[in-house]
Amino acid sequence: MDKVVSSAAQAVADIPSGASLAVGGFGLCGIPTVLIQALHQGSATDLEVISNNCGVDDWGLGILLQDKRIRRIVASYVGENKEFARQYLDGELEVELTPQGTLAEKLRAGGAGIPAFYTATGVGTQIADGGMPWRYAEDGSVQLASPEKQTREFDFGGTTKPYVLEEAIVADYALVRAAKGDRHGNLVFHSSARNFNPLCAMSGKVTIAEVEELVEPGELDPDQIHLPGIYVHRVVALTPEQATDKRIEKTTTREAS
Repeated sequence: MDKVVSSAAQAVADIPSGASLAVGGFGLCGIPTVLIQALHQGSATDLEVISNNCGVDDWGLGILLQDKRIRRIVASYVGENKEFARQYLDGELEVELTPQGTLAEKLRAGGAGIPAFYTATGVGTQIADGGMPWRYAEDGSVQLASPEKQTREFDFGGTTKPYVLEEAIVADYALVRAAKGDRHGNLVFHSSARNFNPLCAMSGKVTIAEVEELVEPGELDPDQIHLPGIYVHRVVALTPEQATDKRIEKTTTREAS
């Protein structure tokens, strides 16, 4: 039952090239930076990443992207990473842009054993109709586009309208970060870090969690646990320095009055 491993390097050592990774976090909040750095120090490449976004140019998943270790990304936001946008537009990276709520549910469904579900999000757009650019060619033309998805009408709440079928995501590995965790893998997340971390953890065949504070089994109030240890396979306890090494995605200040 003790899932603690001695280091982040040991925790990610068996992740092979070509693996799919569900990576938690929201912006730079709650991203598993130590596990990402350990993966970066290894040799795994040609990775497929499923994450809300892809970090920034020099932090989080951005360091793997910078070294062209990521082949494909399923994400809902490109935003703050210039290298992400450049690689996508230059045809070096395959990107499946997915509505944020749909991405969250695809991850949750994968962990819950639900192979697919219907949602109204994306009906009448390229999400459902197909044709969204997944990969560009060097000349700027679309080399690979998204396929058309199945749609079906349902009477839901007294209103009949179309819904699009979305398939669940099951990743080879999941990398997440928690504020607290015990040796059995039960995890507690802080504020916005709870947005995607539990869902990514659920979707992974092998889930690896880095925890800012490791406690003994029984110390966590069962009512406060956000993710039960059944979903977690390995736990890495961070040092105080690692736990406090966090970046701010955008710093907004005002002049002192």
